Amino acid sequence: MTALSSRAGTKGVPRAARERQVLAAATEEFGRHGYDATTVAAIATRVGVTKPLLHQYFGSKQDLYLACLNPVGDQLLGAIRAAMAEHDTGAPPTPLRVLNALFTALDGQREAWFVLYDPSLPPDSDAARRAAYFRDAIDDLAATGTADLLSTAGASDPLDADALKHAWRGLCTALVRWWINHPEQSPEAMTRRCARLLGAAHTILANGDDST
Repeated sequence: MTALSSRAGTKGVPRAARERQVLAAATEEFGRHGYDATTVAAIATRVGVTKPLLHQYFGSKQDLYLACLNPVGDQLLGAIRAAMAEHDTGAPPTPLRVLNALFTALDGQREAWFVLYDPSLPPDSDAARRAAYFRDAIDDLAATGTADLLSTAGASDPLDADALKHAWRGLCTALVRWWINHPEQSPEAMTRRCARLLGAAHTILANGDDST
């Protein structure tokens, strides 16, 4: 992500712009370090404002986290739903459409995925419940997609669909983590890479790996 100016949020910056700067910095900090290890003071220092000002604008640390989480969760859900609803002739397979939607939604805020999938959220907190809502909604979409894929392939064991759903979540998380470490990769490049990888995996599984 683009580094924020050390004077962002100083006197003369409109409040709306200042809030956007805070949310961009906070999303990256929460995504990189997790809720527990992220401090409001560190976010304020990065943006160039005071800690009291952040509390004035966003309330508590949990309120600031929720202000980061909600737009990310809504954007990801909307993008995945749209990708799964697309049935145009010649469109890429559903897994590739979903991956492209995910990469496109996260472009410019790649760490946001880990705001949603943060194991350090306080148990039974509003933050944990809201994150669980988004994760469950994404899992429900994944469950529908994997069940459809397995049904097309003639598989009928519901545990297969459940296992594939969990594997899909892990794959998405691993790909986003790799993407963060390769900032030069665009969403389109990532989608093409995934198409090659999925195609190679399909060929290996279909023909058997004769290298051993």
